[in-house]
Amino acid sequence: MIVRIMGEGQWKLADSHLVELNKLDDELLEEMDSGDEDGFRRTLNALLEAVRRLGAPLPDDALEPSELILPAPDASLDEVREMLSDDGLIPG
Repeated sequence: MIVRIMGEGQWKLADSHLVELNKLDDELLEEMDSGDEDGFRRTLNALLEAVRRLGAPLPDDALEPSELILPAPDASLDEVREMLSDDGLIPG
């Protein structure tokens, strides 16, 4: 699976990492629903760090279609809300 972090690039991750990413995505949704700005920021950074840690970065000139697109680390709560589907940022 190819994951894009907006403003940073793309990472290739094994599908087996979806469980960990979905857990963080669920936490992020809860914090967004409750308006917990500090928790939202902490969990968004943890989610992006997990992608960086678990994935292999693709070269900057690679133009692979991204299966997941995640917000930039400095995205606001409102900007992330606009990116959400019914399942959050990560389907499943």
